[in-house]
Amino acid sequence: MAYFNENDIQNLHHIYKINLINSCSGYKSANLIGTKSENGIENVAVFSSITHIGSSPAMLGFFLRPTTVIRNTYENLKETGFYTINPIPESFLKDAHHTSAKYDSSISEFDVTDLESEYKNDFKAPFVKGFPIQLAMEYVEEYNIKANNTILVIGKIKELYADDILIEKDGFINLSKGKIAAINGLDGYAVPELKTRFGYQRPK
Repeated sequence: MAYFNENDIQNLHHIYKINLINSCSGYKSANLIGTKSENGIENVAVFSSITHIGSSPAMLGFFLRPTTVIRNTYENLKETGFYTINPIPESFLKDAHHTSAKYDSSISEFDVTDLESEYKNDFKAPFVKGFPIQLAMEYVEEYNIKANNTILVIGKIKELYADDILIEKDGFINLSKGKIAAINGLDGYAVPELKTRFGYQRPK
């Protein structure tokens, strides 16, 4: 079994290190976050750091790398207060991954890929058309992580759209029916298949 101590990790080649550490925690959710600037320029970018915060109220968080360089998603959602989260289905993976390229804020990723934006119920941020799950989000607050200068952004779910076929009778969204992808590391994608559910557990 390969072994790395803290010093080994710190001294690894940069690309090897970020691949190793980004993949060691297991599969992560694969999502596109859609925003729109006050100047009307749409932005969409892939994120693998979205996490459940709570169900009542319904809140999700995601982590941003240091803002020492321009982060269009962050700038837009702070300007407007709104964004969308769109879990990525298998058929859109190539274009979704391309949104990780660092385009200037004047260029919309919708214009350089085959991804299309759409708007619903006068919500200010764009959804990704054709995605089977779409979440309308409102910015709530953020926390600076001092240890590595990253930011945890927290938002509340204002609206949730999901294809009828994905929602089970108990409210469970069956992602495998929508062929929703997961991310392994920085650039590896998988499409998980649901095997079983065990239900809420109580002491024996």
